[in-house]
Amino acid sequence: MDHHPQAAARVEHVFDLFDTDGNGFIEAADIELMTNRVIAAATGSDRGAKDAIRAAFDRYWATMAAELDANGDGRISVEEFRSFVLSPEQFGAAVEQFAEALSALGDPDGDGLIERPVFEALMKAIGFGHENLHALFDSFEPDAQDLIEVEVWRAAIVEFYEPDNGDTRGNHLIPAQGR
Repeated sequence: MDHHPQAAARVEHVFDLFDTDGNGFIEAADIELMTNRVIAAATGSDRGAKDAIRAAFDRYWATMAAELDANGDGRISVEEFRSFVLSPEQFGAAVEQFAEALSALGDPDGDGLIERPVFEALMKAIGFGHENLHALFDSFEPDAQDLIEVEVWRAAIVEFYEPDNGDTRGNHLIPAQGR
Protein backbone atom coordinates (compact mmCIF):
# COMPACT_ATOMS: atom_id res chain seq x y z
CA MET A 1 0.00 0.00 0.00
CA ASP A 2 1.30 3.45 -0.89
CA HIS A 3 1.13 5.96 1.92
CA HIS A 4 1.55 9.69 1.78
CA PRO A 5 5.32 10.44 1.80
CA GLN A 6 4.95 12.71 4.85
CA ALA A 7 3.15 9.94 6.77
CA ALA A 8 5.94 7.50 5.90
CA ALA A 9 8.56 10.07 6.99
CA ARG A 10 6.77 10.61 10.31
CA VAL A 11 6.60 6.90 11.00
CA GLU A 12 10.22 6.29 10.02
CA HIS A 13 11.27 9.04 12.42
CA VAL A 14 9.24 7.41 15.19
CA PHE A 15 10.91 4.09 14.36
CA ASP A 16 14.31 5.73 14.78
CA LEU A 17 13.25 7.14 18.15
CA PHE A 18 11.91 3.80 19.37
CA ASP A 19 15.04 2.00 18.18
CA THR A 20 16.80 3.34 21.26
CA ASP A 21 19.94 1.25 20.80
CA GLY A 22 20.22 2.10 17.08
CA ASN A 23 20.56 -1.51 15.89
CA GLY A 24 17.94 -1.15 13.15
CA PHE A 25 15.20 -3.00 15.02
CA ILE A 26 12.63 -2.23 17.70
CA GLU A 27 12.79 -4.75 20.52
CA ALA A 28 11.06 -5.07 23.88
CA ALA A 29 14.11 -3.54 25.60
CA ASP A 30 13.81 -0.43 23.39
CA ILE A 31 10.18 0.06 24.41
CA GLU A 32 11.02 -0.51 28.07
CA LEU A 33 13.78 2.13 27.93
CA MET A 34 11.45 4.60 26.19
CA THR A 35 8.73 3.91 28.76
CA ASN A 36 11.09 4.49 31.66
CA ARG A 37 12.37 7.75 30.16
CA VAL A 38 8.83 9.09 29.67
CA ILE A 39 7.76 8.09 33.17
CA ALA A 40 10.87 9.70 34.65
CA ALA A 41 10.06 12.93 32.78
CA ALA A 42 6.51 12.96 34.17
CA THR A 43 7.60 14.32 37.54
CA GLY A 44 4.24 15.89 38.41
CA SER A 45 2.05 12.99 37.34
CA ASP A 46 0.42 10.54 39.70
CA ARG A 47 0.88 6.78 39.74
CA GLY A 48 -2.36 6.19 37.83
CA ALA A 49 -1.19 8.33 34.89
CA LYS A 50 2.21 6.64 34.92
CA ASP A 51 0.60 3.20 35.01
CA ALA A 52 -1.60 4.21 32.07
CA ILE A 53 1.36 5.26 29.91
CA ARG A 54 3.20 2.06 30.83
CA ALA A 55 0.13 0.05 29.80
CA ALA A 56 -0.07 2.03 26.53
CA PHE A 57 3.59 1.37 25.71
CA ASP A 58 3.10 -2.30 26.63
CA ARG A 59 0.12 -2.53 24.29
CA TYR A 60 2.07 -0.72 21.56
CA TRP A 61 4.80 -3.36 21.81
CA ALA A 62 2.43 -6.32 22.25
CA THR A 63 0.41 -5.28 19.22
CA MET A 64 3.52 -4.93 17.07
CA ALA A 65 5.06 -8.19 18.31
CA ALA A 66 1.85 -10.15 17.76
CA GLU A 67 1.24 -8.77 14.29
CA LEU A 68 4.76 -8.39 12.92
CA ASP A 69 7.18 -10.79 14.54
CA ALA A 70 6.35 -13.80 12.38
CA ASN A 71 9.67 -15.54 13.06
CA GLY A 72 9.51 -14.92 16.82
CA ASP A 73 12.91 -13.28 17.08
CA GLY A 74 11.55 -10.39 19.17
CA ARG A 75 12.60 -7.74 16.63
CA ILE A 76 10.65 -5.42 14.35
CA SER A 77 12.31 -3.94 11.25
CA VAL A 78 11.51 -0.53 9.80
CA GLU A 79 9.77 -2.16 6.82
CA GLU A 80 7.52 -4.20 9.10
CA PHE A 81 6.88 -1.19 11.32
CA ARG A 82 5.98 1.20 8.49
CA SER A 83 3.36 -1.00 6.89
CA PHE A 84 1.74 -1.93 10.17
CA VAL A 85 1.74 1.40 11.99
CA LEU A 86 0.23 3.12 8.96
CA SER A 87 -2.66 0.66 9.03
CA PRO A 88 -5.40 2.11 11.25
CA GLU A 89 -7.44 -1.08 11.14
CA GLN A 90 -4.51 -2.97 12.68
CA PHE A 91 -2.83 -0.38 14.87
CA GLY A 92 -5.51 2.23 15.51
CA ALA A 93 -6.59 0.96 18.94
CA ALA A 94 -2.99 0.97 20.20
CA VAL A 95 -2.50 4.51 18.89
CA GLU A 96 -5.73 5.66 20.56
CA GLN A 97 -4.65 4.20 23.91
CA PHE A 98 -1.18 5.74 23.58
CA ALA A 99 -2.60 9.15 22.61
CA GLU A 100 -5.00 9.11 25.54
CA ALA A 101 -2.32 8.10 28.05
CA LEU A 102 0.40 10.46 26.83
CA SER A 103 -1.86 13.49 26.65
CA ALA A 104 -3.26 12.72 30.12
CA LEU A 105 0.29 12.34 31.45
CA GLY A 106 0.89 15.89 30.21
CA ASP A 107 -1.90 17.17 32.46
CA PRO A 108 -0.79 16.23 35.96
CA ASP A 109 -3.11 18.72 37.66
CA GLY A 110 -6.14 17.50 35.71
CA ASP A 111 -7.29 20.92 34.52
CA GLY A 112 -7.51 19.85 30.86
CA LEU A 113 -4.52 22.01 29.91
CA ILE A 114 -0.89 21.21 29.17
CA GLU A 115 1.95 23.56 30.00
CA ARG A 116 4.78 23.95 27.50
CA PRO A 117 7.51 22.73 29.91
CA VAL A 118 5.58 19.54 30.70
CA PHE A 119 4.92 18.91 26.99
CA GLU A 120 8.60 19.50 26.22
CA ALA A 121 9.81 17.17 28.96
CA LEU A 122 7.62 14.31 27.75
CA MET A 123 8.45 14.79 24.09
CA LYS A 124 12.19 15.10 24.79
CA ALA A 125 11.98 11.87 26.78
CA ILE A 126 10.60 10.22 23.66
CA GLY A 127 13.52 11.72 21.74
CA PHE A 128 12.05 14.53 19.68
CA GLY A 129 14.29 17.53 19.02
CA HIS A 130 13.94 20.76 20.98
CA GLU A 131 13.30 23.05 18.01
CA ASN A 132 10.71 20.69 16.59
CA LEU A 133 8.83 20.66 19.87
CA HIS A 134 8.36 24.42 19.92
CA ALA A 135 7.05 24.44 16.37
CA LEU A 136 4.60 21.67 17.19
CA PHE A 137 3.45 23.26 20.44
CA ASP A 138 2.97 26.61 18.68
CA SER A 139 0.88 24.90 15.98
CA PHE A 140 -1.60 24.00 18.73
CA GLU A 141 -2.23 27.73 19.22
CA PRO A 142 -1.50 28.02 22.96
CA ASP A 143 -3.49 30.51 24.97
CA ALA A 144 -2.08 33.67 26.58
CA GLN A 145 -0.70 31.58 29.49
CA ASP A 146 1.13 29.29 26.98
CA LEU A 147 -1.22 26.35 27.59
CA ILE A 148 -2.80 23.92 25.14
CA GLU A 149 -5.83 21.70 25.58
CA VAL A 150 -5.28 18.03 26.35
CA GLU A 151 -7.78 17.05 23.65
CA VAL A 152 -5.91 19.04 20.99
CA TRP A 153 -2.70 17.14 21.71
CA ARG A 154 -4.50 13.79 21.92
CA ALA A 155 -6.10 14.34 18.52
CA ALA A 156 -2.76 15.41 17.01
CA ILE A 157 -1.11 12.19 18.21
CA VAL A 158 -3.78 10.12 16.48
CA GLU A 159 -3.55 12.32 13.37
CA PHE A 160 0.22 11.75 13.29
CA TYR A 161 -0.37 8.10 12.28
CA GLU A 162 -2.95 8.73 9.54
CA PRO A 163 -1.48 7.06 6.42
CA ASP A 164 -3.05 9.33 3.81
CA ASN A 165 -2.60 12.61 5.65
CA GLY A 166 0.37 14.62 4.44
CA ASP A 167 -0.57 17.83 6.18
CA THR A 168 -0.57 17.24 9.91
CA ARG A 169 0.86 19.30 12.70
CA GLY A 170 3.01 16.27 13.46
CA ASN A 171 5.12 17.09 10.42
CA HIS A 172 6.83 19.63 12.64
CA LEU A 173 8.46 16.68 14.41
CA ILE A 174 10.24 15.42 11.29
CA PRO A 175 13.79 16.75 11.16
CA ALA A 176 14.18 19.28 8.34
CA GLN A 177 16.23 16.90 6.18
CA GLY A 178 13.39 14.35 6.28
CA ARG A 179 10.64 16.70 5.14
